[in-house]
Formats: sequence, C-alpha cells, structure tokens
Amino acid sequence: MKVTMLKSKIHRVTVTHAELDYEGSCAIDQALLEQANILPFEQIHIYNIANGERFTTYAISAPRGSGTIGVNGAAAHKASPDDLLIICTYGKMKAKKAAQFKPALVYVRPDNSISHSSHGHLAAL
Repeated sequence: MKVTMLKSKIHRVTVTHAELDYEGSCAIDQALLEQANILPFEQIHIYNIANGERFTTYAISAPRGSGTIGVNGAAAHKASPDDLLIICTYGKMKAKKAAQFKPALVYVRPDNSISHSSHGHLAAL
C-alpha cells in the first residue's frame, strides 16, 4: 500500500503581493524553494493562516534572496499582502518507508528569510 506523506513545508511565510491579472501560480523565493526541496512547477498546497483559505496551485521561482511570496491568478482572491501562509507539498510512498520518512521543514523570519530548517529524507519517495 502507498500512503501520501508531507514532503515539505514552508511555515508562516508572508505574502508580498497578490496579482489577479496573471495566469496563475505562486512565486516563491528560489532560496526557499531549494531549502524545502520544491521544484518550479511542482504542485503546492497553500493554507492561509489569516483567513482559513486552503487552495492548490503550482510553484514558480522568484529571485533568490528577494523574500517574494506572490499569489497569482484566481488564487489572488484567497490571499492578500501581509497574510501568513503555510506552503506544503506531498508525496506518495510505500507505507513501510513512510514510517521512517522525514519531510523538509523550513521556518522563516517576518521578511521571509530562512530562520532554520530540518532536511527530510527524499530517498523514500
């Protein structure tokens, strides 16, 4: 049997901008993407701490060190600048390996710079 496990999480990032007139996605500082093991165009789940909205989109890379968290397209209705978000990815793996799997967890400062992280074990995916 395969189970779906948390692959990575970026915890409490601050939305820097929301652009309704954009084709979609969420722009994320490249340093955050790398630390969280999230690929450009990978599906992401976003949980808005400010208003309770939960939605799915995909990641795109923003300039490294910019602190950018930009919510674009229709998702811009679900997040506003200064909202706090949790951004997650998930992966499927065999239940036996899931018992030992550790996700990549990234924690940020108010300016979206990395405070600290723990690196998961991706070999199980």
